[in-house]
Amino acid sequence: MEEEALDALDIALLSHLQEDASLTNQDLAARVHISPPTCLRRVKRLVEAGFIERQVAILSRDRLARLSGAGLEAVVEITLDRQDNESMEAFEAKVVADAAVQQCYRVSPGPDFILVVQAPDMPGYLALAQRLFTADANVRNVKAFFAVKRAKFGSRIALPKPARGAATSAPSSAAASR
Repeated sequence: MEEEALDALDIALLSHLQEDASLTNQDLAARVHISPPTCLRRVKRLVEAGFIERQVAILSRDRLARLSGAGLEAVVEITLDRQDNESMEAFEAKVVADAAVQQCYRVSPGPDFILVVQAPDMPGYLALAQRLFTADANVRNVKAFFAVKRAKFGSRIALPKPARGAATSAPSSAAASR
């Protein structure tokens, strides 16, 4: 399935799943007005085509922090000394393998990477910084910003418009049976 092949039903399924991936197949089918077997086939195709990478639960950071003690979240800018592809790939592989790194972005212009990291406390952050940044001779500059409040967190991405010629209202019986 290519992006051009996404029709209105595919977009509707992706939209509902992006909002709540815990929906049962029956509930999802009812929301997009198709039969449960058709819904299951469609979602399976979307997964196989790579449009759905994985399904996860988004946990309440604040509620869990109250149970497990203080938590620390930081947005970290990293500038490398050498920016050749091999050096960038090596640093990226190192940080994405670390469980404390929640998100990793290679950016331009400015720093080379932006990381979102979590640590249990400041000593935990120091251990993370030594492990990932200080021990790496190629890290030139580290600038950390510590989160004091999270006003918004989302994972929703903008979806493409349905492919040309694809139905934009309720899917036809031919489209629904795919």
